[in-house]
Amino acid sequence: MTPPRLGIGVIGAGRVGAVLGAALRARGHGILGAYAVSDASRTRAAELLPGVPLLDVPAIVERSELLLLAVPDDQLGPLAAGIAATGLAPGGQLVVHTSGRYGTEVLTPLAEAGCAPLALHPAMTFTGTSADLPRLVGCPMAVTAAEEFLPVAAALVVELGGEAVVLPEGDRPTYHAALAHAANHLVVLVDQSREVLRRLGIDDPGAYLRPLLEAALDESLRRGSRALTGPVIRGDAGTVAAHLVALEDLDATAADPGTADLGATYRALALAALARATLAPGDRDAIRALLAESTTEEDA
Repeated sequence: MTPPRLGIGVIGAGRVGAVLGAALRARGHGILGAYAVSDASRTRAAELLPGVPLLDVPAIVERSELLLLAVPDDQLGPLAAGIAATGLAPGGQLVVHTSGRYGTEVLTPLAEAGCAPLALHPAMTFTGTSADLPRLVGCPMAVTAAEEFLPVAAALVVELGGEAVVLPEGDRPTYHAALAHAANHLVVLVDQSREVLRRLGIDDPGAYLRPLLEAALDESLRRGSRALTGPVIRGDAGTVAAHLVALEDLDATAADPGTADLGATYRALALAALARATLAPGDRDAIRALLAESTTEEDA
């Protein structure tokens, strides 16, 4: 049996909203309007949602059976309260947000107005292009909703091609911290490594790092901390000391002082690796003292 098609309004045609709108449109749902403020969002809407009118929020609320709220976390609560205050949201309307941080409590004003609130967060990084659409297939998506609305949330995930994972309201901040820590800080780490290689004259540092990083990521996803390699895990304090000198020398000559954080990042991650290492006490103490000494000298 084909599920009923919905008239959907997209509020926030950013990287996530435009892509999810396009995915739902491809499944036969109607996108009745999109709200886009920036030039980038308007361009994205034109590319991913061609023919969909750009409307203001009240017009989208009035027209839609399902509201897709894809706005930054800190804007979500005020947006929900503002929509509820207009009195335009009809009873029975579905309201779905895409924030990883929040469950459905942030949509309480709309629930009190008779809407059915759902939280749906795909665990992936969006580029805001059509390349994201196939990546939705099989993507885990955290859903939070009242028990009676969980089947609706699960059905939407199926429509998007994802795999629903039910997450309690109170677990959302911790869940989101785990994902942000992994994805966002991985980008910082890789960017630092690319910059070091670039300063050494390697023309395409991303290509140079790719085999190493892809293998490390695959192993870490399968084996966790057992995939760790390198001087900390081997207890090579002399190599760690040489790394610190080299990176701190690069920090001292960084073009942008705001990014002179190679040494600090290396020390923090080396300490985290050390906590996961199985070393003889003497080797562990030598590396810990080296890292602590370097931190103390910088803070002095």
